[in-house]
Amino acid sequence: MLTKLDDFPVHQTSEPLAIPHTSDRNFYNRTWFNGYSADASYYFGIGIAIYPHREIMDCAFSVVRPGDSQYCFFGSRRIPRDITETEIGPFKMEVSAPMRRVRICLDKNESGLSCDLTFEARTQPIQEARQTLWSGSRRTMDATRFAQFGEWQGRIEVPSGKIQVVAGDCLGTKDRSWGVRNVGEPELGGATNPPGGICFIWAPLFWSDHVSHAVFFDGQNGEPLVREGLEAPLHLVGDLDTQIVDESVKKLSASHRIKYEPNTRWAASAEIDLVGLDKTLRTITLQPKLRFMMKGLGYGHPQWKQGVWKGELETGSDSFEPDQLDPSRPENLHIQQIVNAEDGNRSGTGVLEQIVFGPYAPAGFTALTDGFVER
Repeated sequence: MLTKLDDFPVHQTSEPLAIPHTSDRNFYNRTWFNGYSADASYYFGIGIAIYPHREIMDCAFSVVRPGDSQYCFFGSRRIPRDITETEIGPFKMEVSAPMRRVRICLDKNESGLSCDLTFEARTQPIQEARQTLWSGSRRTMDATRFAQFGEWQGRIEVPSGKIQVVAGDCLGTKDRSWGVRNVGEPELGGATNPPGGICFIWAPLFWSDHVSHAVFFDGQNGEPLVREGLEAPLHLVGDLDTQIVDESVKKLSASHRIKYEPNTRWAASAEIDLVGLDKTLRTITLQPKLRFMMKGLGYGHPQWKQGVWKGELETGSDSFEPDQLDPSRPENLHIQQIVNAEDGNRSGTGVLEQIVFGPYAPAGFTALTDGFVER
């Protein structure tokens, strides 16, 4: 099963590149983006992924503005033989310059959503710590991930109007990951393990001359499963070194504190501590401004969940009012919020992503989806 990528000396196993190193049916390879204005006048999310052992490629594009519906486009197809063919119906991703520039196009379609957007990197790619989670003796997640901060330009059309995306005003993050994690339909058969609680937090932030990043996976008692802080220089578009320079990334330890909106698992505010090797403490306060529902990109969506077979080529859409959703529904737990950031000396902007599923002692959650109650 050869592709044109096999002409490059980049193999890490004895198999062609299109064949994953594992036969786990949950192997995936995803490219994901967000984009937003610092004044929180809009937010959009984009995702495209392949699931080789499920024979699926799927994508999504979703946009929200204050006081408006969140609009969503979904696409799914049989995985192409050439895995560089990142096109699903009217949706196409073009990697114009690896680690530097990506173009996303969504042609006009029945959803009423369309776009022509270009992402330009302003940081080196930042590799996160390996993310491995277990259920009994089985790895339920084992993934490599890197983030890259940048800016967008182009245009977006939604059923309620148009958005002109201006370079410098629209910031965003590219999130590339691959490996194994639970996707698609659940496997059947065998004894089951009781579900444990999990808390995931992801916080990429822009400052005037650098970026900060924090990643957390906590167990149900608040124990750290993955915990990492990072800082890196922020460059102007076009000023990045032509080589990838890992040494430019400063690694830190990190902790978090979240105050939740009553009866929800959504943050009302948050604090993140970044601690350097010299024990220097930087406390960042986050104040949410606009909420984006991650189900708009297929995360837990009832009809368009990621990695589910929909047919040879299918597209679909959805729209909903974020402020009218039931926060206790499982598909409404996973969110991103545009946030203002302060550290006492500097101001920034960015995103706080969060999902808390199941019991989580630090917040007083005891069931699968119960909300916060002041005690």
